[in-house]
This record gives sequence, C-alpha cells and structure tokens, in this order.
Amino acid sequence: MEGWSSTHVSSRPPHRQNTRPTMRDVAERAGVALVTVSRVVNGVGTVREETAERVMAAINAIGYQRNELARSLRPGQNSMTIGLLLGDLTNPFYASLAKAAVEVANRAGYAVLLSTADEDPEVERRAVGELIGRRVAGLIIVPDQGDHAFLNEINGHDHVPIVFVDRPATGAEADVVLVDNEDGGRKATQHLIDQGHRRIAILGAPSYYSTGRRLRGYRKALRRSGITPDSNLVVTLRRGTTEEASAATHTLLTSADPPTAVFSTTGFLTEGVLRACRQLQTSVAIVGFDDFKLADMLPTPVTVVTSDTEELGRHAARLLLDRIDGDDAPSRRTVLPVQLIARGTGEIGTQ
Repeated sequence: MEGWSSTHVSSRPPHRQNTRPTMRDVAERAGVALVTVSRVVNGVGTVREETAERVMAAINAIGYQRNELARSLRPGQNSMTIGLLLGDLTNPFYASLAKAAVEVANRAGYAVLLSTADEDPEVERRAVGELIGRRVAGLIIVPDQGDHAFLNEINGHDHVPIVFVDRPATGAEADVVLVDNEDGGRKATQHLIDQGHRRIAILGAPSYYSTGRRLRGYRKALRRSGITPDSNLVVTLRRGTTEEASAATHTLLTSADPPTAVFSTTGFLTEGVLRACRQLQTSVAIVGFDDFKLADMLPTPVTVVTSDTEELGRHAARLLLDRIDGDDAPSRRTVLPVQLIARGTGEIGTQ
C-alpha cells in the first residue's frame, strides 16, 4: 500500500462532554443544512455568496472553531486521512482520477492513503480491511465485479462513509459517480455511421460495467440506423491489453469480410488498433473511448470519446467529504457527460 501522505493516531481519547459550539450549532443558527456549513468551513464545493455570508455570521456569533484534534479522534476517524482504492495505476485514467481526488482532499486538510486491487476481489477485500484498520475517515473505491455486501457493515456499523467511482458496486448501497458510458458508445458508433460505415467492429476489455455499457450504446446506435449487429465484429478480449487489441485488429482486418471502422472501448485498446493498422499499412476509421497522450499529434490524429476524468475524482472526493461532515441524505448517483472530439481517424469514410 502506498500513499502520498498520512497521519496516524494510535488510541482514542476518553469521552468528554462537548462544550464547544459545533458545526451543527452553526447550521441551526444560520438556518442551513449541515453540509452547507461543511462546504464553507472546508472551502470545498459551491455555496451561494449570501448563504456563505450567513454561515460566517453564525460562526462569528457563536464562536465556532474547527477542532482538528476532535475531528481526528472521533470514532471511525482516528486520522485525518481518507482511503482511495483504485484499479490498475498504469492506466492514465486512474492516475488522473487519483490526482484530482487527492487535491480536493488535501485542500480540506486530509491526507490520502492509496491502494490498488487490480480487479481481484480477495485483494480488494484485504485492502479495504487494511485501510479501515488505519482508521480512515472514508473510502473512495473503484469496485471490481465481486459482491460488495461486506461494505454495508463498514458503512453502517463502523460509520465509515463510502463513495464508489467509475462503476457501481454489487450488493452495497452508497454514493456513486460515473461517466455516461452508454452514451459514449452510442456517440462513437453514430459518428462512424455518419461517415458511411456499416461494418463497424468493437473491441471490448473485460469489464462487468464500463465496457458493457459502451457495447450497449454501440448496439443501440446500429439498430437505430437499421443496421443488424454482426457478432463476428464484436470482440471481447481476455485481459484488455494493447497486445491483445493489436492481434485482434490484425485478425479482423485480414478476414474475408473486414470491417471498415473500429470502435475501441479503452485507451489501451486504441493503441493496439493503431499498431495493427501501421503493421498492415492499411487505413481504417477509428474512434476510441478515453483520450490518451499524443492522440492529437499522430499523422492522423485520433478521434475519441472522452469524459472529464479529473472532475470524476473531484466530485467523488467532494461527496465523501460531505458525508464525513455529517451529510446523511439518501445515496446519490451522479453521471457525468461525455463528448466526442473529432480529430481525423473517425472521419475516414468508406473506401
């Protein structure tokens, strides 16, 4: 387990009667929700100017001061840290998400402990246990495809709030922040259809959620255009590596009835498609899901469907901080939009 920084307190203090004004006292005096006071105090999120002024007036009137020691020692929060459990950190998507979440947490006075599970349910369960053992204040998790019912006890009994990011979890109820994968798949495929393509292949990575929704969008776009999906053009790779994508693309493009366009559902797969096309010295229309470095600098810049990955991390971190500070509203499901960036490869027409 690695982390950018951490703070650890080894034991809990004895219970004492709290005589200091609390954040809840401020909320009651200002006539606002507790989460609004939290946002003003921690400097995260958006609050209207007049509301922020009312909160500050209440703070000054009752003499509220944020007690960092009390925050760090309350049950379930023996350190001013949050846990961040991600997938493969060699994937730029997760690195960007993590960077943004850490920045939000740091601005609010929290350090971040980072761990990875790499799609292994047992590794994930152990990593969660280790983070809870360090008394983190809350968890941001990119869940794998296993059963996450065990997290309900952590969120309930141990009072450790959880936010899922990039995918929902099976068997667990908590906030979740996603990108609109299905709409991204639809946008990518429709763009290729608009260029005149009818035989459009799709390369998918082994994901129980994200690429599955992208495949759903692909099929929806084809059907809406009166095109019957061809199962021979739907390729699901075993591991989702660049090498697998390159080999699969080579097989597709040298077949008796090759596709004229390819929709690759991750950045790694797009790289594999490009390598195969270069090796075969052939031109095929390509739209990839997720942007990647130098995509706009290639001889034919790569058309992509992309989302604001940093906002995904920021939004998840803000939600978690709100929960840590007492927001007990029903679980939220936030879906961030995607956009298509036309650069060249997706605009290649049929030959």
